[in-house]
Formats: sequence, structure tokens, C-alpha cells
Amino acid sequence: MDTEKPLRQRPIMLRRSIATLGGVGLLVGLMTPPSAQATTTTSTFTVQAVINAACNVSATTLNFGSYDPTSGTALNGTSTVNVYCTSGTPYTTSLNVGTGGGSFVTRTIASGGNTLSFNLYRDSARSQVWGDGSGATFTVAGTGAGLLTSSPLTVYGEITSGQDKPPGTYTSVITVTVTY
Repeated sequence: MDTEKPLRQRPIMLRRSIATLGGVGLLVGLMTPPSAQATTTTSTFTVQAVINAACNVSATTLNFGSYDPTSGTALNGTSTVNVYCTSGTPYTTSLNVGTGGGSFVTRTIASGGNTLSFNLYRDSARSQVWGDGSGATFTVAGTGAGLLTSSPLTVYGEITSGQDKPPGTYTSVITVTVTY
């Protein structure tokens, strides 16, 4: 007997095979995870830095040079105090009497036991003694231009005339104080 099916039945089997394949495809489609929709969320954070008020100070040497007691005029010289303070920081500079002794009325520079009178001023007319603000002394105030930018202040010095002293190198160390 011929096991082959008649021609009329073949299209049905073909339809069944196509239907079976379609079912398998549907089943595979159901087994595949659905494509995920991308979602986002946001947040913020703060970035900060703190700049504290700060100051630094340096100064150049005030070198009067050679003093001649017979000249009849005072010997003048200048120094520069460089103040570096954070931008906008108010400050005040003061000068002490110095290691040479004396007072704010008359500072002294010394060579051994010998002294020479002088003073330091905040003005070119040499009328306002630069000290610590006590008595008749003055300080110098300013506002910082930045730690990398100097605020130069001129110190005006004067040795009074007519001081007949022995030869030597007369010195004093002045301390500059910046209060901010």
C-alpha cells in the first residue's frame, strides 16, 4: 500500500506545519524579555571652598648710608613694607620701637654701647611717627589686594642732625605687625 498521502491532504499538513512554526515563533517571542524603557533620575550637589582671611608681610632694609654729623641737615631714607592680605581684608600695620632701644619719641640705632637717634614716619613730611597707635604714634591701615598682590607701604626714616658719635655700624631691628 502506498503510504504517501493523497495530494489533497498535503496542503493541510503544510498549513499545520506553518501553524506550528507560527506557534513556536509566538512562544519564542513571549519568552524574550520585553525591551526596557530607559528612565533617568537626577540629583544635585554643592561644590564649595572656604578662603579664610590671611596676611603676610615683608620689608626692605632702610639703609641711611653714611651719616655726617657736620652736614647740618637730617639724613633721610626709606624702606618699603609689603603687605599681602586676602582680597578685601582690612588690616592695620604697626611698628615697634626696635632692638636699638629708645622710645617712640626717639628711636635709637646702636653700635656697641653707642646710640644714634632716629625715627620712622608714615608720611613724607616726617611729621607722623609710625608706631603702634599709642601716645602720639600712628599706624597705617589698608585693604588687602590679594595674597599674590603686594600693598606697598613706604616707611620714611630720619636721623636728626648734629649727633657727634664714634665710627661704627649702627643698627636696630624693627618688627612690623599686621593686624587683620
